[in-house]
Amino acid sequence: MTVAFVLGGGGVRGAVEVGMLRALIETGVKPDLVVGTSIGAINGTAIAADPTTSVIDTLERAWSSDAAGAIYGEWWPRQLRRLAKSRTHLNSAEPLRRLLEDFVGERARFEDLPVTLAVCAASIERAAETWFDSGPLIDPVLASCSVPAALPPVEIDGEHYVDGGVVNSIPLSEAIRRGATTVFVLQVGRIEEPLKPPETPADVAKVAFEISRRHRFFRDRDEVPEHVDLHILPSGGSQPGDEKLGAFRSMEHTHRRIEAAYDATAAYLRDAGVAS
Repeated sequence: MTVAFVLGGGGVRGAVEVGMLRALIETGVKPDLVVGTSIGAINGTAIAADPTTSVIDTLERAWSSDAAGAIYGEWWPRQLRRLAKSRTHLNSAEPLRRLLEDFVGERARFEDLPVTLAVCAASIERAAETWFDSGPLIDPVLASCSVPAALPPVEIDGEHYVDGGVVNSIPLSEAIRRGATTVFVLQVGRIEEPLKPPETPADVAKVAFEISRRHRFFRDRDEVPEHVDLHILPSGGSQPGDEKLGAFRSMEHTHRRIEAAYDATAAYLRDAGVAS
């Protein structure tokens, strides 16, 4: 049996994955394989580096740190000055780089991790989904979570990459392709929320983006082979303000997200009979 954790994208809502990981580890479930996209690549790096209960404290501290707030919560005038200078992005990637280096070290390589990790990024030049699973670790993870316009593209070996959520937001099929037979999907809750026709220009952008995010996951879910045991973990529900277009940058409900996801996932695992 090969156990895979699939960690999807979703900005600040990725805090729910910390609660899910806590419930999984406390239940005795540990991964043989971790695949991640965007914020899931960051959380996935942490669990692949330390698949024990101690990583939960590390992640909770990271999510409540000044560095986490600086990734999206930087002062607006400073963001606008950076946009005017760069013409491509609002935020600096340096706080995120420092966060990752705190997890694994500046010179970390995929091969150093005790659990196999693969992260997804989108190649600009090839317009292609790209998976990184060997060599230097930090830049591929940064590439996986480089949200267009929010963070700059990351150059790796002469090629430029942006957020993996552009091509594969919840990479279920990749875990199965790599041999997973039991899969736990850690998703941020958007797939649990119904879509409705847009009523405002902001709604148009949000609905279009959500369709593009969700359709592949739903297709991949429906095509899971019979021999694969699939668990899609519950997020614990949305938080106030999640419906707003700018919710991706609000860290206000981080602790609440973690606790709600932990409670919901712990209950799911008990009901599903998942235990060590």
